[in-house]
Amino acid sequence: MAITRRDCIGRALALSTLPLLGPLRAFAGESDPLITSADQAVDVFDFERLARSKLPPAHFGYLATGVDGDATLHANTTGFDHLSLRVRRLVGVNKVDMSVNLFGTTWETPIVIDPVGSQRAFNPEGEIGTAKAAASRKTLQVLSTVSSTSVEEVNAARGEPVWYQLYPTDQWDITQALVKRARDAGCPALALTVDLQGGSNRVTLARSMRVDPRDCKTCHTTSRTQLTGFISGKPMFSGLDISKVGGLASLDMNWDFVDRLRGIWPRKLLIKGIVTREDAELAIARGVDGIFVSNHGGRGEDSGRASIDSLPEVVEGVRGRIPVIVDGGFRRGSDIFKALALGANAVGIGRPYIWGLASFGQAGVEKVLDILKNELTIAMRQAGTRSISEIDRSYVVDNRKA
Repeated sequence: MAITRRDCIGRALALSTLPLLGPLRAFAGESDPLITSADQAVDVFDFERLARSKLPPAHFGYLATGVDGDATLHANTTGFDHLSLRVRRLVGVNKVDMSVNLFGTTWETPIVIDPVGSQRAFNPEGEIGTAKAAASRKTLQVLSTVSSTSVEEVNAARGEPVWYQLYPTDQWDITQALVKRARDAGCPALALTVDLQGGSNRVTLARSMRVDPRDCKTCHTTSRTQLTGFISGKPMFSGLDISKVGGLASLDMNWDFVDRLRGIWPRKLLIKGIVTREDAELAIARGVDGIFVSNHGGRGEDSGRASIDSLPEVVEGVRGRIPVIVDGGFRRGSDIFKALALGANAVGIGRPYIWGLASFGQAGVEKVLDILKNELTIAMRQAGTRSISEIDRSYVVDNRKA
């Protein structure tokens, strides 16, 4: 039966009598059909829903987990709610330049592909698919120590060396070997992760493993008793004696370790996991070249504090002397805009691009980057900012203080 214009108007009027949020949520809920191609996605959450349906329980649990009751994980995503944009009008925004320069290299957007380990657990393309997507979108990529593909292979797929994220382990000889391999591969920057030093109690992951029929212990653990099995299959540890490794970081690692690391790494050195002004100032004093404001996506600590809430005091401590990158909970272009307004030089994403990878491989990662770039473009135009350099604190309001 043909649907007439009158039918359409009638249905629209009927919907208009419902509560406003009712029909809107009905068209964007869990009951919606899953997308069947990357180009159907309208936001990154379309990929999250599809990834959840495609991945084994433990694999999605590894991706979704926080620690303890997931308080920090939830804080990361809800931390943007108390920040509002203060937008300007009648500004010509036909041309928007969202390029950023980090250590002499210009990137098309401030979006950074954060390190996520074991990417072949989410899609056979793994880190290679991610690298090709990053190359096609001219996006900065950071590779995990526990990647399922070697740094040499990723660099070849990318067409240029990526940044390298370092879990130093608790054995200095292993640290030296990992650093040497990243240096020999031409990686221009090393990011030392310091927010997993005390381990993490990933309850959501543990529960997801219980409902997975496979033996998941060696693939989804960072516990000190099972770590050897976890890293034995990781290519960056190939050929190394890992029998004495008891942790991805030493329990007594301190600021002197940064000096020691600087002695074997001649290029740009960043610390990933700084969340306070005091530690930002100590990093500056130690000659660190950059900082990632990060709580490991809510997977490292039960602080309950969002990365976006930690950002202002870190920026205050840095005072523009080195680049500040922030990650944790970024899902929208407007989230990215808020971080830039609070002083970040770039913004890292983790879970969203892995949702895309799990859904459609390289094409999914590319679409996630396209969506976030488009949303950021819209936010910049709506705010009346024509370049990243024009975005400052005058464009964001903390409603808790207003």
